Amino acid sequence: MKITLFVHCFFPTHFYGTERYTLDLARNLLALGHEVSVISAIFPGEPPSGEFVSYYEYEAVPVYCIDKNRLPHTRIKDTYYQPEMKSVHTDLLLKLRPDLVHVTHLINHTGTLLETLSDLKIPTVATMTDFFGFCFNNKLEAANESLCRGPNTLRSNCLRCYSKAVGYKFPGYVFHALGRYLFSRTPGFTHGSVAGSVLDLTRRPDILRTCYQHYSATIAPTKFLRDAYIANGFTLPIREIRFGVDISRASKPLREPNSRLRLGFVGQLARHKGPDILIQAFRELPSGAADLDIFGSKEQEPQYMEELRSIAQGLDVHFRGTFHPERMAEILSDLDFLVIPSRWYENSPLVLLNALATHTPVIISDVEGMTEFVTEGTNGFTFRRGNVSSLAALLRRIIKDPARARRMTATTEYSRTTEIMTKDVLDVYRSVLVQ
Repeated sequence: MKITLFVHCFFPTHFYGTERYTLDLARNLLALGHEVSVISAIFPGEPPSGEFVSYYEYEAVPVYCIDKNRLPHTRIKDTYYQPEMKSVHTDLLLKLRPDLVHVTHLINHTGTLLETLSDLKIPTVATMTDFFGFCFNNKLEAANESLCRGPNTLRSNCLRCYSKAVGYKFPGYVFHALGRYLFSRTPGFTHGSVAGSVLDLTRRPDILRTCYQHYSATIAPTKFLRDAYIANGFTLPIREIRFGVDISRASKPLREPNSRLRLGFVGQLARHKGPDILIQAFRELPSGAADLDIFGSKEQEPQYMEELRSIAQGLDVHFRGTFHPERMAEILSDLDFLVIPSRWYENSPLVLLNALATHTPVIISDVEGMTEFVTEGTNGFTFRRGNVSSLAALLRRIIKDPARARRMTATTEYSRTTEIMTKDVLDVYRSVLVQ
């Protein structure tokens, strides 16, 4: 089978969850005897390539990379529906002639890719890895940092998020009035005006929902993500296929029963990931009660990094920087708990699955998309999202009995591998090709 995977960005310059999922699929499909290629992109504003479409190989996977600097965004619509991409995609698809396309993220490619695939009559599968299909910021996080369920009828909550992103400050009734006015108009776009920008935002969910109808099948890694798309009007059947991870599942090394617990955070040092919540909660623990290792790039958000350093001053908090992915099992083996204090809806983050696979219990925010993987007191604990006091109280209970906490390693596991995941995805491919 000839399979082409479309992803918004890819290794070696981009290496987070969706990119890892795409790479794992590609490598496993190659190992199973299929012909595989990846089509990726360079984000506008990133260092440009010397060619509009460049080619390279990464771990034996052929990769075609579109330089989006050549097609800059002229309006908000271009971020989710950019007709100028059609000819680029058509040329690549006619060159590769895949039997099937699997889209793991539409950012950079936009909804016009799905129209192109439909025109070429190429069966197409999607894995929804976040909320791009209906959420302006992809996170389902409202402008006031509360959790969101999706666009309201007038899209006024989407307008609030956009206003926050660009630094505008308006009273709430302004967004409501704008939404009501624009929904009374004939659908269309007005180029280069404030009204056009607002209309681009209000029409975004409807346009993408229409584009998504071109998918032959869709996949979600969690029940929560599947249900979120259904709740926002997506009618295609969505099959739940959980991610797999390839990591050593050796038993954790023994520790002295009463030695200090070691907590860890692994991920982006960004506000939505919540490391500040963890450090503030850690501050409320008795001195010397535990150690906290923070792994993540110190350069990603320098101002936020300075804030973290300030909060951590005088504590047993160690900023360890980044590490090569191959060291993940080694890093997790030294931790008694991995803490994921995210402010937003995570969707089966791979670091969570890696922790469970290495018998490392987790402490997570009580947000859907993570809680379905955790059984309280068996393989982890939950605390109230964004609540420092709730996390601090939980940590105090845990450190009182380090031996009990360490016994949880025997009941913490995640056996699903990327090979098992890929075979489940292949079942979806075959069902599509026989339709």
